[in-house]
Amino acid sequence: MMIKLIFNYLIFPGFLFCSVVGLLATWVDRKVTARLQYRVGPPWFQPFADLAKLLGKETIVPEGGIKSVFLGAPLVGLAGVILVGTMLWSISLGPGRTFIGDLIVVMYLLTLPALAGIIGGSAARNPLAAIGASREMKLLLAYELPFILAAATVISRTKTIQLGMIVGYQSANGPLLWSLSGLLAFCAALFVVQAKLGAVPFDLAEAEQEIAAGAIIVYSGPALAVIKLTRAILYFVLPLFLTVLFLGGIDAWFPLKYLTVLMLIILIKNTNPRLRIDQALRFFWGPVTILAAVAFILALLGK
Repeated sequence: MMIKLIFNYLIFPGFLFCSVVGLLATWVDRKVTARLQYRVGPPWFQPFADLAKLLGKETIVPEGGIKSVFLGAPLVGLAGVILVGTMLWSISLGPGRTFIGDLIVVMYLLTLPALAGIIGGSAARNPLAAIGASREMKLLLAYELPFILAAATVISRTKTIQLGMIVGYQSANGPLLWSLSGLLAFCAALFVVQAKLGAVPFDLAEAEQEIAAGAIIVYSGPALAVIKLTRAILYFVLPLFLTVLFLGGIDAWFPLKYLTVLMLIILIKNTNPRLRIDQALRFFWGPVTILAAVAFILALLGK
């Protein structure tokens, strides 16, 4: 039993599997972005080479920073996304592994990377890192409400907070995306996913042209590698989460569904300019929250 648990969390569908798929997803992002800009783009192994290079560099802790918090925060974010990937894949492959409230647990764990960035950036005692952490905190407060409303729409339609039963409901009745409430909730959740990835137009916390990478400006070496790996795994688990909630989960069509969601993220990233922090807050508290609220009301009406 212990060997099986170790295998599940470290190999498949845990750390190793999520890392490999996530890094390949970032390569797809970089390759498609390059093609859209009439460039060739990197080879498939470039994300792995970049990670290996960072692992060989020195980790420098800023003077005056809180070392334990500064170095520990990225590990918390990484642990959160690995747990999410393991749970989603395991439950999709074996719905009997679901448990009451696992949807809520997953949504909680998905906040850990953002919280890790906030805490780590604050512990660095660097002014640019503090600005990045402040922006990340404001974004988190802005996009969590529509994200919760989008999940509430799913709960209202399926009458459950168990991911396995949500997948089972869609197997029997079709993907929630094909309903009006499901489509609106999916659109709202997609914008939230864009912000959780820190992708344009919501890359405010790093904004290299403004605050020189913000919350992660002082990270280097293996600590920066952990942050980059966490971001890469998010490219896997967030589209997977949307697939489970709205597209019926993992089945024979899963690669196509996953790539479709990933391409939507890449398309949004490459067709929009970065928003100011006040614009981003108004966007999430205004149109996106209204969209998610309308979806929830429609779900209550059975539409």
